[in-house]
Amino acid sequence: MVRPTLNDLASFAAVANHRNFRIAAETLGVSRSALSHAIIALESKLGIRLFNRTTRSVSLTQAGAQLLARLDPVLQDLDAALDTLAETRGTPSGVLRINANKSGSRTLLRIVIPHFLDSHPEVEIDLVSEGRLVDIVDQGFDAGVRLAEAVPQDMVAVKFGGTVRFITVAAPRYLKDRVPPGTPDDLQAHACIRQRLPSGKRYRWEFSRRGAEVAIDVPGKLTLDDNDLLVQAAVDGQGIAYVPDSFAHPFLASGQLVTLLDEWCPPVPGLVLYYPRNRHVPATLRAFIDTMKVIFQDEDNRKQHHHSTRRE
Repeated sequence: MVRPTLNDLASFAAVANHRNFRIAAETLGVSRSALSHAIIALESKLGIRLFNRTTRSVSLTQAGAQLLARLDPVLQDLDAALDTLAETRGTPSGVLRINANKSGSRTLLRIVIPHFLDSHPEVEIDLVSEGRLVDIVDQGFDAGVRLAEAVPQDMVAVKFGGTVRFITVAAPRYLKDRVPPGTPDDLQAHACIRQRLPSGKRYRWEFSRRGAEVAIDVPGKLTLDDNDLLVQAAVDGQGIAYVPDSFAHPFLASGQLVTLLDEWCPPVPGLVLYYPRNRHVPATLRAFIDTMKVIFQDEDNRKQHHHSTRRE
Protein backbone atom coordinates (compact mmCIF):
# COMPACT_ATOMS: atom_id res chain seq x y z
CA MET A 1 0.00 0.00 0.00
CA VAL A 2 1.30 3.46 -0.95
CA ARG A 3 1.14 5.74 2.09
CA PRO A 4 -1.08 8.79 1.53
CA THR A 5 0.26 12.31 1.97
CA LEU A 6 -1.02 14.84 4.48
CA ASN A 7 -2.78 16.66 1.63
CA ASP A 8 -4.53 13.42 0.69
CA LEU A 9 -5.80 12.97 4.25
CA ALA A 10 -6.84 16.63 4.61
CA SER A 11 -8.81 16.33 1.36
CA PHE A 12 -10.53 13.20 2.66
CA ALA A 13 -11.39 14.86 5.99
CA ALA A 14 -12.85 17.93 4.26
CA VAL A 15 -15.17 15.84 2.07
CA ALA A 16 -16.03 13.53 4.97
CA ASN A 17 -16.95 16.38 7.31
CA HIS A 18 -18.91 18.41 4.77
CA ARG A 19 -20.47 15.49 2.88
CA ASN A 20 -20.25 17.78 -0.13
CA PHE A 21 -17.47 18.03 -2.73
CA ARG A 22 -18.28 21.62 -3.73
CA ILE A 23 -18.17 22.99 -0.18
CA ALA A 24 -15.08 20.95 0.67
CA ALA A 25 -13.32 22.21 -2.46
CA GLU A 26 -14.15 25.83 -1.59
CA THR A 27 -12.85 25.30 1.95
CA LEU A 28 -9.58 23.86 0.64
CA GLY A 29 -9.23 26.44 -2.13
CA VAL A 30 -9.14 23.89 -4.97
CA SER A 31 -11.45 23.04 -7.85
CA ARG A 32 -14.18 20.45 -7.40
CA SER A 33 -12.74 18.26 -10.15
CA ALA A 34 -9.24 18.38 -8.61
CA LEU A 35 -10.65 17.31 -5.26
CA SER A 36 -12.64 14.49 -6.85
CA HIS A 37 -9.52 13.20 -8.57
CA ALA A 38 -7.57 13.44 -5.28
CA ILE A 39 -10.16 11.29 -3.48
CA ILE A 40 -10.18 8.72 -6.27
CA ALA A 41 -6.36 8.59 -6.11
CA LEU A 42 -6.47 8.19 -2.31
CA GLU A 43 -8.93 5.31 -2.53
CA SER A 44 -6.64 3.71 -5.13
CA LYS A 45 -3.60 4.09 -2.85
CA LEU A 46 -5.45 2.56 0.11
CA GLY A 47 -7.13 -0.11 -1.97
CA ILE A 48 -10.54 0.54 -0.40
CA ARG A 49 -13.59 2.68 -1.08
CA LEU A 50 -14.07 5.51 1.43
CA PHE A 51 -17.24 7.15 0.07
CA ASN A 52 -20.56 6.12 -1.39
CA ARG A 53 -21.22 8.69 -4.13
CA THR A 54 -24.35 9.41 -6.13
CA THR A 55 -25.31 12.44 -8.23
CA ARG A 56 -27.13 13.86 -5.20
CA SER A 57 -25.30 12.72 -2.09
CA VAL A 58 -22.00 11.73 -0.53
CA SER A 59 -21.77 9.39 2.43
CA LEU A 60 -19.00 7.49 4.17
CA THR A 61 -18.48 3.78 3.85
CA GLN A 62 -17.79 1.88 7.05
CA ALA A 63 -14.05 2.06 6.28
CA GLY A 64 -14.36 5.81 5.62
CA ALA A 65 -16.16 6.37 8.93
CA GLN A 66 -13.46 4.43 10.79
CA LEU A 67 -10.70 6.46 9.13
CA LEU A 68 -12.43 9.76 9.89
CA ALA A 69 -12.91 8.84 13.56
CA ARG A 70 -9.15 8.24 13.92
CA LEU A 71 -8.04 11.06 11.62
CA ASP A 72 -10.11 14.02 12.86
CA PRO A 73 -8.41 14.28 16.30
CA VAL A 74 -4.98 14.02 14.63
CA LEU A 75 -5.73 16.86 12.19
CA GLN A 76 -7.14 18.98 15.01
CA ASP A 77 -3.98 18.40 17.03
CA LEU A 78 -1.96 19.42 13.98
CA ASP A 79 -4.00 22.61 13.59
CA ALA A 80 -3.45 23.36 17.28
CA ALA A 81 0.31 22.82 16.91
CA LEU A 82 0.46 25.17 13.92
CA ASP A 83 -1.61 27.75 15.78
CA THR A 84 0.82 27.51 18.69
CA LEU A 85 3.62 28.40 16.27
CA ALA A 86 1.56 31.33 14.99
CA GLU A 87 1.07 32.53 18.57
CA THR A 88 4.82 32.25 19.15
CA ARG A 89 5.32 34.49 16.12
CA GLY A 90 2.68 36.77 17.62
CA THR A 91 0.91 37.19 14.29
CA PRO A 92 -2.19 35.08 13.54
CA SER A 93 -2.52 34.45 9.80
CA GLY A 94 -4.88 32.81 7.35
CA VAL A 95 -8.53 33.10 6.41
CA LEU A 96 -11.27 33.56 9.01
CA ARG A 97 -14.70 32.54 7.66
CA ILE A 98 -17.78 33.95 9.40
CA ASN A 99 -21.45 33.39 8.54
CA ALA A 100 -23.72 36.17 9.85
CA ASN A 101 -27.21 37.53 9.46
CA LYS A 102 -27.57 40.98 7.93
CA SER A 103 -27.65 42.97 11.17
CA GLY A 104 -24.65 41.03 12.49
CA SER A 105 -22.73 41.69 9.28
CA ARG A 106 -23.51 45.40 9.56
CA THR A 107 -22.31 45.59 13.14
CA LEU A 108 -19.08 43.69 12.48
CA LEU A 109 -18.30 45.72 9.35
CA ARG A 110 -18.93 49.02 11.05
CA ILE A 111 -17.28 48.41 14.41
CA VAL A 112 -15.05 45.32 14.61
CA ILE A 113 -13.62 44.29 11.25
CA PRO A 114 -11.79 47.54 10.30
CA HIS A 115 -9.98 47.61 13.64
CA PHE A 116 -9.21 43.88 13.50
CA LEU A 117 -7.76 43.98 9.98
CA ASP A 118 -5.60 46.99 10.87
CA SER A 119 -4.24 45.09 13.89
CA HIS A 120 -3.82 41.73 12.12
CA PRO A 121 -2.48 42.37 8.61
CA GLU A 122 -1.84 38.67 7.88
CA VAL A 123 -5.49 37.65 8.38
CA GLU A 124 -8.18 37.67 5.69
CA ILE A 125 -11.89 37.72 6.58
CA ASP A 126 -14.48 35.95 4.46
CA LEU A 127 -17.82 37.27 5.74
CA VAL A 128 -20.95 35.67 4.31
CA SER A 129 -24.23 37.49 5.00
CA GLU A 130 -27.10 35.01 5.03
CA GLY A 131 -30.63 35.07 6.36
CA ARG A 132 -31.08 31.37 6.96
CA LEU A 133 -29.44 29.63 9.88
CA VAL A 134 -26.80 27.23 8.54
CA ASP A 135 -24.68 24.48 10.06
CA ILE A 136 -21.41 26.40 10.31
CA VAL A 137 -19.34 23.22 10.72
CA ASP A 138 -20.89 21.52 7.71
CA GLN A 139 -20.55 24.66 5.59
CA GLY A 140 -16.90 25.23 6.50
CA PHE A 141 -17.21 28.37 8.65
CA ASP A 142 -15.09 29.12 11.71
CA ALA A 143 -17.89 31.03 13.44
CA GLY A 144 -21.44 32.29 13.03
CA VAL A 145 -23.32 35.40 14.17
CA ARG A 146 -27.02 35.33 15.06
CA LEU A 147 -29.42 36.48 17.76
CA ALA A 148 -28.75 34.56 20.97
CA GLU A 149 -32.12 32.75 20.86
CA ALA A 150 -31.29 31.16 17.48
CA VAL A 151 -27.90 29.65 18.42
CA PRO A 152 -27.71 25.84 18.81
CA GLN A 153 -27.11 24.61 22.35
CA ASP A 154 -23.87 22.80 21.51
CA MET A 155 -22.11 26.05 20.58
CA VAL A 156 -19.98 28.47 22.59
CA ALA A 157 -21.63 31.90 22.35
CA VAL A 158 -19.90 35.25 22.90
CA LYS A 159 -22.24 38.19 23.40
CA PHE A 160 -21.56 41.53 21.76
CA GLY A 161 -23.40 44.72 20.90
CA GLY A 162 -25.87 44.68 23.80
CA THR A 163 -29.60 43.99 23.51
CA VAL A 164 -31.86 44.50 20.52
CA ARG A 165 -35.47 45.69 20.20
CA PHE A 166 -37.94 44.62 17.57
CA ILE A 167 -40.21 47.62 17.12
CA THR A 168 -43.47 48.39 15.35
CA VAL A 169 -43.19 51.40 13.02
CA ALA A 170 -45.29 53.32 10.53
CA ALA A 171 -45.12 56.55 8.54
CA PRO A 172 -47.08 59.56 9.86
CA ARG A 173 -48.94 59.74 6.54
CA TYR A 174 -50.18 56.15 6.98
CA LEU A 175 -51.50 57.03 10.44
CA LYS A 176 -53.02 60.38 9.37
CA ASP A 177 -56.60 59.15 9.02
CA ARG A 178 -56.30 56.03 11.16
CA VAL A 179 -56.47 55.27 14.87
CA PRO A 180 -53.02 54.00 16.00
CA PRO A 181 -53.06 50.51 17.56
CA GLY A 182 -53.14 50.55 21.35
CA THR A 183 -52.61 46.81 21.79
CA PRO A 184 -51.24 44.07 19.52
CA ASP A 185 -54.80 42.87 18.86
CA ASP A 186 -55.59 46.25 17.29
CA LEU A 187 -53.20 45.37 14.45
CA GLN A 188 -55.99 43.22 13.01
CA ALA A 189 -57.61 46.45 11.80
CA HIS A 190 -54.48 47.70 10.05
CA ALA A 191 -52.47 47.06 6.89
CA CYS A 192 -49.36 45.24 8.12
CA ILE A 193 -46.25 44.56 6.06
CA ARG A 194 -45.60 40.91 6.74
CA GLN A 195 -42.23 39.15 6.66
CA ARG A 196 -41.24 35.87 5.06
CA LEU A 197 -38.46 34.05 6.94
CA PRO A 198 -35.56 32.36 5.12
CA SER A 199 -37.17 29.01 6.02
CA GLY A 200 -40.18 30.01 3.92
CA LYS A 201 -42.49 30.46 6.90
CA ARG A 202 -44.23 33.74 7.55
CA TYR A 203 -43.02 35.49 10.72
CA ARG A 204 -45.46 35.91 13.57
CA TRP A 205 -44.97 39.26 15.32
CA GLU A 206 -43.99 38.70 18.96
CA PHE A 207 -44.91 41.10 21.76
CA SER A 208 -44.38 41.04 25.52
CA ARG A 209 -45.67 43.18 28.37
CA ARG A 210 -45.53 42.52 32.13
CA GLY A 211 -45.07 38.81 31.62
CA ALA A 212 -47.79 38.49 29.01
CA GLU A 213 -46.55 37.25 25.63
CA VAL A 214 -48.44 37.48 22.35
CA ALA A 215 -47.54 36.13 18.88
CA ILE A 216 -49.71 37.36 16.01
CA ASP A 217 -49.98 36.36 12.36
CA VAL A 218 -50.85 39.90 11.32
CA PRO A 219 -53.07 40.75 8.33
CA GLY A 220 -51.64 42.41 5.25
CA LYS A 221 -51.48 42.25 1.46
CA LEU A 222 -47.70 42.79 1.20
CA THR A 223 -45.08 40.24 2.33
CA LEU A 224 -41.34 40.91 2.07
CA ASP A 225 -38.20 38.98 3.06
CA ASP A 226 -35.72 41.76 3.89
CA ASN A 227 -35.64 44.22 6.80
CA ASP A 228 -34.42 47.11 4.63
CA LEU A 229 -37.35 46.54 2.26
CA LEU A 230 -39.78 46.32 5.18
CA VAL A 231 -38.56 49.67 6.50
CA GLN A 232 -38.71 51.29 3.06
CA ALA A 233 -42.27 50.05 2.51
CA ALA A 234 -43.26 51.52 5.86
CA VAL A 235 -41.59 54.85 4.99
CA ASP A 236 -43.58 54.84 1.73
CA GLY A 237 -46.82 54.56 3.70
CA GLN A 238 -47.62 50.95 2.76
CA GLY A 239 -48.51 50.01 6.33
CA ILE A 240 -47.07 49.00 9.69
CA ALA A 241 -43.78 47.07 9.86
CA TYR A 242 -42.08 45.12 12.65
CA VAL A 243 -38.28 45.31 12.43
CA PRO A 244 -35.08 45.44 14.51
CA ASP A 245 -34.62 49.00 15.77
CA SER A 246 -31.22 49.40 14.09
CA PHE A 247 -32.86 49.22 10.65
CA ALA A 248 -35.47 51.86 11.49
CA HIS A 249 -33.30 54.28 13.48
CA PRO A 250 -32.33 56.72 10.66
CA PHE A 251 -35.96 57.10 9.63
CA LEU A 252 -37.14 57.57 13.20
CA ALA A 253 -34.54 60.30 13.67
CA SER A 254 -35.72 62.08 10.50
CA GLY A 255 -39.39 61.79 11.42
CA GLN A 256 -40.24 59.60 8.42
CA LEU A 257 -41.30 56.86 10.82
CA VAL A 258 -42.80 56.76 14.31
CA THR A 259 -42.93 53.87 16.76
CA LEU A 260 -46.11 52.16 17.91
CA LEU A 261 -46.85 49.80 20.80
CA ASP A 262 -43.62 50.81 22.54
CA GLU A 263 -44.64 49.25 25.85
CA TRP A 264 -45.12 45.91 24.07
CA CYS A 265 -41.61 45.90 22.56
CA PRO A 266 -39.02 45.27 25.31
CA PRO A 267 -35.34 44.67 24.54
CA VAL A 268 -34.26 41.04 24.07
CA PRO A 269 -30.82 39.36 24.14
CA GLY A 270 -28.88 40.57 21.12
CA LEU A 271 -26.23 39.24 18.82
CA VAL A 272 -23.68 36.58 19.69
CA LEU A 273 -20.69 35.18 17.84
CA TYR A 274 -20.69 31.40 18.20
CA TYR A 275 -18.44 28.47 17.35
CA PRO A 276 -18.32 24.70 18.00
CA ARG A 277 -17.70 23.72 21.60
CA ASN A 278 -15.64 20.58 21.00
CA ARG A 279 -13.44 21.65 18.11
CA HIS A 280 -10.07 23.38 18.02
CA VAL A 281 -10.44 27.18 18.01
CA PRO A 282 -8.14 28.72 15.35
CA ALA A 283 -5.75 31.47 16.44
CA THR A 284 -7.45 33.83 13.96
CA LEU A 285 -10.83 33.32 15.65
CA ARG A 286 -9.38 33.74 19.15
CA ALA A 287 -7.75 37.01 18.05
CA PHE A 288 -11.04 38.19 16.51
CA ILE A 289 -12.98 37.40 19.70
CA ASP A 290 -10.38 39.20 21.84
CA THR A 291 -10.62 42.27 19.58
CA MET A 292 -14.42 42.18 19.70
CA LYS A 293 -14.48 41.95 23.51
CA VAL A 294 -12.12 44.91 23.89
CA ILE A 295 -14.09 47.08 21.47
CA PHE A 296 -17.48 46.44 23.06
CA GLN A 297 -16.08 46.66 26.60
CA ASP A 298 -14.70 50.10 25.73
CA GLU A 299 -18.07 51.04 24.24
CA ASP A 300 -19.90 49.92 27.40
CA ASN A 301 -17.45 51.91 29.53
CA ARG A 302 -18.06 55.04 27.42
CA LYS A 303 -21.81 54.64 27.80
CA GLN A 304 -21.52 54.18 31.57
CA HIS A 305 -19.27 57.24 31.82
CA HIS A 306 -21.73 59.26 29.71
CA HIS A 307 -24.69 58.29 31.91
CA SER A 308 -22.66 58.97 35.08
CA THR A 309 -21.69 62.42 33.78
CA ARG A 310 -25.31 63.23 32.96
CA ARG A 311 -26.44 62.27 36.49
CA GLU A 312 -23.81 64.59 37.96
